[in-house]
Amino acid sequence: MMGERIQIETQGYHGQANPSVPPLFSRMFTRMTTGIGLLLVLVFFGLPIIKLIVLSFVSHTGISLENYAILFREGRTWTTIGNTLFLSISSTLLAIVLGVLTAWLVAYANIRGKKLMHAMILISFVIPSYVMTLSWTQFLAADGLMARMLSFLTGEVVKPWNLYSYDGMIFMLGIHHYPLVYLLSLSGFRRIPRELEWASRISGVGRWKTFFLVTLPLSVPGIVSGGLMAFLASLDNFGIPAFLGIPAHISVLSTSIYEQMTGFGPESIARAAALSGVLGVFSLVATWIQWLWLRRFKPIESVREDYEPRFYFSNFKLAVEIVVWIVLLILSFIPLLTMGFQSFLRAYGVPIRFENLTLANYEFILFENTKVQHAILNSFVLAGASVMICLVIGTGIAYLRVRKPNLVIRGVEMIVGLPYAIPGVVFALAMILAWMEPIPGWNPGIYGSMTILLLAYIGRFLILQVRGSMTAMMQVDQYVEEAAHISGASRFYKWKKVLIPLMLPGILNGVLLVFLTALTELTVSSILWSSGTETIGVVIFNFEQAGSTKYSTALSNLIVFVMVISAICYFSFNVRKRKEHKR
Repeated sequence: MMGERIQIETQGYHGQANPSVPPLFSRMFTRMTTGIGLLLVLVFFGLPIIKLIVLSFVSHTGISLENYAILFREGRTWTTIGNTLFLSISSTLLAIVLGVLTAWLVAYANIRGKKLMHAMILISFVIPSYVMTLSWTQFLAADGLMARMLSFLTGEVVKPWNLYSYDGMIFMLGIHHYPLVYLLSLSGFRRIPRELEWASRISGVGRWKTFFLVTLPLSVPGIVSGGLMAFLASLDNFGIPAFLGIPAHISVLSTSIYEQMTGFGPESIARAAALSGVLGVFSLVATWIQWLWLRRFKPIESVREDYEPRFYFSNFKLAVEIVVWIVLLILSFIPLLTMGFQSFLRAYGVPIRFENLTLANYEFILFENTKVQHAILNSFVLAGASVMICLVIGTGIAYLRVRKPNLVIRGVEMIVGLPYAIPGVVFALAMILAWMEPIPGWNPGIYGSMTILLLAYIGRFLILQVRGSMTAMMQVDQYVEEAAHISGASRFYKWKKVLIPLMLPGILNGVLLVFLTALTELTVSSILWSSGTETIGVVIFNFEQAGSTKYSTALSNLIVFVMVISAICYFSFNVRKRKEHKR
């Protein structure tokens, strides 16, 4: 009786109940839409990578290994590969040390202000790598804040550390990627049952020996996963090697591909394709190793993450907190603050005094330079369009992946994730090769336009929305959806009134990540941009290459400001939702 009443009420609201669909027609329609969707995924995500792989084997003699043979006969190729592996491995080790140490402190120690520490740690990764690099080069400049502080303390002129070097690049890659190790290690530490540590201590094992014999081995899976992610991020990173390595004549695979594509030589595309193949192999091997590791790892089953302290600093608690905060401020905040002051100076390198402060740099980039204005507009348009398209498609894929998993949808998820798994410069080159002539003899004319940038952004960042929406979907009980079906709700009404409101906080995680990543993107844009399609990242890079540091600094500060405002709005929304939920 109750079911009939609900059905009648729902029919009254919608006009009529959902008409029955013949099973044969329903199956045909489902197969047709699935086939079309799979074809589109293959064309937009798989085709560019396939064409890149094929082109790397094409030479004037036909299909052969000639491009790779020529490449590997050159000494500079081996130097570039050696630099890439050395920098990636070294920075990964630094990221592991910093990530494990900070994760242990936040997870186990009885220090105060852990939420703020967590936010400070994530700043190093959320802020684009080229912005962080720019802030650190100004902080450690010969006439920067660090030099002035050291000169004041020693009474002599002290030249700070030169970041335009191997150790400078390792440092920047390490501090930019250590939050990846921190996040995975933090969860691993908190899930270790403290009873195992108690049993070790009761058996007479000391505190530090317990850590090395019990805690550390149990947390190794998270540490290794974070380390592999940091390694992949270092391979993919273009901003730090471009800002620090190119001026110091230190080449890595990502910058070598960029230089080949901007060289316009007769063999530049073939050489870039071969270099992309090498870089892609390194990335895929590392991804495969990570997959094998996660597959063999059986996580510790725990009721919940344990947030209570397990290690108590007694007499040294305040000293430890002071040291930790000094390190975090230096790593994440002070360089950005220095860059903020530098953006108001009349000229780069003059002392920070009231008479040297001006708004002229911001007036130039916001009101006088039309190229910067167009770049800001382009970036916001591309980011907004990418968000809307990724939101619809990504949420649809996530729904099918969670509610109706099968071999086809798993394959779609893998293909969609491939452009994000391979380095950005490799995917950018693949997009050029795919869309210059997708069908022999037909050029759609999108290369060099905003369209190819939009397609590249969607292909690159769609997986971020898929993962965010999947997380949100898994938190919605399937019985809620079934109740809507039983009540006769249409699909549109079910999504509008049931699924979207429940999934909204989780979906917004993916939306914010896609928006900010697309807004500040540099790697893909550095290969695909042309006159009139510059983005914010490209303009900052061009300013820095031309020596106009005061303008690149001002524009970088605008990026940081937008990201801070976006984060404040996001957290305010989450707080409001939590309060409504409690009510």
